[in-house]
Amino acid sequence: MSINVEQAIIHAIIQDSDGQLSCRLRPQPLLNGEAVEAMLDELHQTYTTKAGKGFGHFGISGEDGEANPKFMEALTEYRDGQLGFVEFSGLAGKLLQEELSKYDFSQGGYLLLACYTHMTSDFLYVSLLNAKSSMTVLDDMELSQNTHLDLKDVQLAARIDLTEWQADEGSRKYISFIRGRAGRKVADFFLDFMGCVEGVNTKAQNKQLMNAVEDFVSSSELTKDEGQQCREKVFNYCTERCDVGADIEIKDLADELADSGMESFYDFAKGGDYELEDEFPGDKPTLRQLKKFSGTGGGVTLSFDGAHLGERVMYDPISDTIMIKGVPANLKDQLDRRLKGGQ
Repeated sequence: MSINVEQAIIHAIIQDSDGQLSCRLRPQPLLNGEAVEAMLDELHQTYTTKAGKGFGHFGISGEDGEANPKFMEALTEYRDGQLGFVEFSGLAGKLLQEELSKYDFSQGGYLLLACYTHMTSDFLYVSLLNAKSSMTVLDDMELSQNTHLDLKDVQLAARIDLTEWQADEGSRKYISFIRGRAGRKVADFFLDFMGCVEGVNTKAQNKQLMNAVEDFVSSSELTKDEGQQCREKVFNYCTERCDVGADIEIKDLADELADSGMESFYDFAKGGDYELEDEFPGDKPTLRQLKKFSGTGGGVTLSFDGAHLGERVMYDPISDTIMIKGVPANLKDQLDRRLKGGQ
């Protein structure tokens, strides 16, 4: 196991036939240690590698006024030993029920709260899980319908880095959260119940990092191969950090590049107009643009490795055309068959 679970509990948010929500609280932590460890380990791994997460903190939103402080206050009392874990989780369950009751799209679910340690940091994982039905074949070959928690497609989840929260009062990224497919309004209620305000704009930071890398390559008069090597170095470093759930550190990245003879990236990135934080979370979809060009529009989708630009792929901005030398074999086969059919 990559984590050490300290406490975990599940409460049920139930919707009755009239659409009213109630919270059924479990009176004690989950007891099956092996099952809990396996579940949390799977959720931790899935969450850590989830792309497109947002980051925030407890605080005040400039547009929406003061964030609800009740969750933060209860969490503080738990960490200070004034509240037990069960009592803290029960308050959290009630807060979520109250927040959900404001919306007509809610159907309830299972609120999971778990405190665990990974590496040298303490985390609180908070998630609203859905239940799914499945069929099982019994020993006598009879079918039985069961209900299980859907751990593969979690859309409402957040993780609080308790160590960072208590060690760095100025941090704006100790809470991470999944940006659900259901839409911004649906995801917001989950942040509101915790009193979370979005802080670091991860996509913007990663985009600015890419801009800094491209400008650095241009201004350093690197050869094409050296420039591509620089992009590869940045991409590999950043994706490795993403894979283990660690932040991109500009100083650390600059040291990686300096080892390959590309000096002064730190001064270049921090001295320009990029407004880069010293540390920020990586965003894989944005970082892929360091290696690939891709785009979709007007019924055309095109993607190719950046190393091919100027060699196999020729772009003419004046005529707005791209010429590809060496058409991929499977595409060539489709095109040849279509031309023969047309003739």
